[in-house]
Amino acid sequence: MLKEFKEQRLNEIQELRSMGIEPYPYKFEKELTAREIREKYDYLQAGEVLESEKLSFAGRVMSIRHHGKTAFFHMKDDTGRIQAYVRADSVGKEKMDLFKRHVKIGDFIGVRGFPFKSKTGELTIYVQEYTLLSKALRPLPEKWHGIKDKEIIYRQRYLELIVSDEAIERFRKRFKAVQVIREFLNSRGFIEVETPILHYVTGGAEARPFVTHLNVFDIDMYLRIAPELYLKRLIIGGFEKIYEIGKNFRNEGISYKHSPEFTSIEIYQAYADYNDMMDLTEELIVEVVKRTCGTLKISYQGKEIDFTPPWKRVRMRDFLKEKLGVDILEDPDEVLLKKLEEYGVELEIKNRAHLIDKLRDLVEEELVNPTFIIDHPVVISPLAKRHREDPRLTERFELIIFGREIANAFSELNDPVDQYQRFLEQAKMREEGDEEAHMMDLDFVRALEYGMPPTGGLGIGLDRLFMFITDSPTIRDVIPFPIVKPQKFEEEEAEFEGGFEE
Repeated sequence: MLKEFKEQRLNEIQELRSMGIEPYPYKFEKELTAREIREKYDYLQAGEVLESEKLSFAGRVMSIRHHGKTAFFHMKDDTGRIQAYVRADSVGKEKMDLFKRHVKIGDFIGVRGFPFKSKTGELTIYVQEYTLLSKALRPLPEKWHGIKDKEIIYRQRYLELIVSDEAIERFRKRFKAVQVIREFLNSRGFIEVETPILHYVTGGAEARPFVTHLNVFDIDMYLRIAPELYLKRLIIGGFEKIYEIGKNFRNEGISYKHSPEFTSIEIYQAYADYNDMMDLTEELIVEVVKRTCGTLKISYQGKEIDFTPPWKRVRMRDFLKEKLGVDILEDPDEVLLKKLEEYGVELEIKNRAHLIDKLRDLVEEELVNPTFIIDHPVVISPLAKRHREDPRLTERFELIIFGREIANAFSELNDPVDQYQRFLEQAKMREEGDEEAHMMDLDFVRALEYGMPPTGGLGIGLDRLFMFITDSPTIRDVIPFPIVKPQKFEEEEAEFEGGFEE
């Protein structure tokens, strides 16, 4: 079916070129978007014609209804859809015949004409001229059913964007949120910076890295799991307020809230601590939600999340003691392990850091509205400064929304001796089989020995935040081109057979 369809379209292209018509021209002067046309001319009454107003528009043809010597059709650009109307006594018999024969659903065309409201009240472009801009060789999914198979959507996101206005708006909201973040930070004196993607050693998070090989030096390198240690090097070098928005890579499983490739922002401010970063986190996310959603009380998967500040702050030790009856500072490992076993949690690695992490996972699900869990034990916070009131703890917080970690931040550890000792402890954990523990980064320790000012650092998982503002159930719905299991191209073609619109 697909083969015959493509052959038919290729024959049409050959026929057009034999008539001196190029089906893939270079340019078209598009004056207005669909949204701008609606905003400018929506005041027209049903049946009203504004022939004095000339306009040009271009987009993809999404539907056509032929009526003898006339046709109504809908065109789509990235702001929405607009109806157009073409008739033989306007464009001429030859051009009308050409339209009927060669303009098909999926093609791009440009039109020039004037606006009017149809008798049913739909704003429409009366076409006086049209130009074929691109012939589609493949059919679109059938419009009444769209694309049901999520795997096809994730492999061929462009198809979802073509047929679904909701998908366009979902990603528009994502990209707008990134713009809001930049505007917010730039207005407060932060500078956007760049750091390497390829690292000699991994650091900045507990995660399994992707390994690659640099031929020129004949060494293995790693795709970064976090930009943290390089951003701190910039603070050591003299920058005081910086941020980076970029991709991180962690060789882990895929779930509704995990992707091996994801986008984060990390922010560092000299002479600040974790209290300042809590305030900054709250202000930044409130601004993003307010400007993208228009309200601080949003519906996510049928439940309300209230972003109205101030947000709740709870100490991790107190929270776990209240919910689970364990003391993560005083109770021995055996007590923590027994509590996890009561909840059916199985562990491959049973060091204290993993026990505390899993206990925390048990209770975070209860937190729907934004909540800061603060003051984490040193054993699970190798890059955070010890708490000024209790050296068993660190000045660290995690922001939890709807049971998911959205942000992680510290009063950054700037004592090189303490940092070296923590790296040694992490290296021992790696030797014992913990592939997610930090590697020893002697160059970072050397950098710290030159002196780093008191600094607050913050990392936010942007994809998870965007899930909330777009009401998306899975992280792959907000990543334009997520990682999926590859298939042979022929298998993908077979999956797409049927359900074509023409």
